[in-house]
Amino acid sequence: MNYREDLTRYVSNFVDELAVSGLTDVVISPGSRSTPLAMTFSEHEKIKEWVILDERSAAFFGLGLAKQTNRPVAILCSSGTAAANYFPAIVEAFHSRVPLIVLTADRPHELRDVGAPQAIDQIKLYGDYVKWFHEMALPESTETMLNYVRSKAARAINVAMEGNSGPVHLNFPFREPLVPDFSLENLWGNQTSTNYFQIDGYKKIPDSNVKQLVQLLQSKQKGLIVCGPQIDPDLGEAVTLLAKQWGIPVLSDPLSQVRSGEHNKDNIIEGYDAFLRHEDIRHYLQYDYLIRFGAMPVSKAYLFYVQENQQALHFVVEENSGYREPTNHQTEFIFADSIQLCSDLLEANVTVETDPNWLEDWCHMNHITKKILSNTQKEQSLTEGEAVRTLLNVLPHESSLYVGNSMAVRDVDTFFMGTERKINVLANRGANGIDGMISSGVGAAVSGKPVTLLLGDLSFYHDMNGLLAAKHYNIDLTILLINNNGGGIFSFLPQAKEEKHFESLFGTPVDIDFKHAVNMYGGSYHSASKEEELHNVLKESYQEKGLSVIEVKTDRSENVTWHRDLWTQIQEEIINTVMK
Repeated sequence: MNYREDLTRYVSNFVDELAVSGLTDVVISPGSRSTPLAMTFSEHEKIKEWVILDERSAAFFGLGLAKQTNRPVAILCSSGTAAANYFPAIVEAFHSRVPLIVLTADRPHELRDVGAPQAIDQIKLYGDYVKWFHEMALPESTETMLNYVRSKAARAINVAMEGNSGPVHLNFPFREPLVPDFSLENLWGNQTSTNYFQIDGYKKIPDSNVKQLVQLLQSKQKGLIVCGPQIDPDLGEAVTLLAKQWGIPVLSDPLSQVRSGEHNKDNIIEGYDAFLRHEDIRHYLQYDYLIRFGAMPVSKAYLFYVQENQQALHFVVEENSGYREPTNHQTEFIFADSIQLCSDLLEANVTVETDPNWLEDWCHMNHITKKILSNTQKEQSLTEGEAVRTLLNVLPHESSLYVGNSMAVRDVDTFFMGTERKINVLANRGANGIDGMISSGVGAAVSGKPVTLLLGDLSFYHDMNGLLAAKHYNIDLTILLINNNGGGIFSFLPQAKEEKHFESLFGTPVDIDFKHAVNMYGGSYHSASKEEELHNVLKESYQEKGLSVIEVKTDRSENVTWHRDLWTQIQEEIINTVMK
């Protein structure tokens, strides 16, 4: 048997096993050394290949697709710095628990560390940011090696999905020739290898621990449930039923999937970020215990609130494992399925002695906040908050909002109020970077569901390469671009007072006419300066095919004043009515 046949059967069995194990999508960046895998993926009828030229964009495209579908996505590149360009997306995937199958082609061992081109050290290139690394053997087509390669493919899918999902990395050394021979009989093999077969059950804490937890909380009069970023759309129903029985509020992050859906929202508090900014209000709302589901919420005011309540009992519920508690308070971690835990606590059927004014005060403050936020008007031009509020009002039912970091996600936190529409809110909050946002949104949009990407001008500039995929595959995507000509988030920070260096180091205006970039990538461009105008163009964009970019231009300084005036108005009314 010649080497070309060895190569073909080895790679074909690997790719087929990925398909058997549930892989449906691979994102390929062109290169020579990755030819065997790239061509074989393209040949397999059960796997859809997406060709993205820029490796950094490709990795974030795969990340967005995996986030949207909650299925593993493979990303494939050639050797050398191509693999290094995957790193930002892999870091994000690891921290946000997204399953990626990272496949890097490599030079064979005899061409490493001898000055060969495109040969860097790719062994454990991503360090601890992958759940598993494996250096693949050189291709052979013996029965033993075909079983081996299938085993590694199945294991890659399994490890990426088990427990907390995340990226895995397989490095493939290939010798030339690199072109497979697809004329071989029985190309995809017999699928008779020892594949991984795993049945995962729900984690459930023992009844004795449920009883112990309820007894511990039974006499505590001021409790909170907090829902941070997480992806389960059914959590809202479970936590609101529990909160209703116990008579306590639910602080729901915009990425918790709890603010939208058909579940009861009487106990849900969406406006806490606005009023917890005031120290007196935080002190007034001191709590006895807090149970948090999901990651740490976006709100910095919430972080201050928790830091100031060190004396309270803190519980963090994790589905599998992890330590996501940046306050470093003494915290009890409960490793259990979130919905199962809520059900167990409900079935305990124990009355929790809640302060009768506790929930009422929270709901009153939330009502004041929502009333003021919904009534803001500015005739001259749109503010950033008003633009986001308008978007949230017109998002289609059963669609996804992919939101950028910095000001974008914070305005969503402020203005995303409870709705019966099913809105899946996605964001790259693992590492909180601004890179790869367009590519992530485009990747999410290939699922076929309506996707709206909300981001600022620096995020847009940082990943304009990502627009090529939208053009190439004619992907339907609406982008709301908030352009304050720089890093608007820094205007809220102490650095803003350092006028000598602020603009050059933090404000960083780019002064780009983004209309030309949108036109270059074949998208439709619109601008809006009034609320009604934005409402109309957004509605129209969901009827258009392909890429639609709507730009709203704002002023950073005015934006800071507008937000702070709004927060002050909310806080003063709460202090004068609820806390009088």
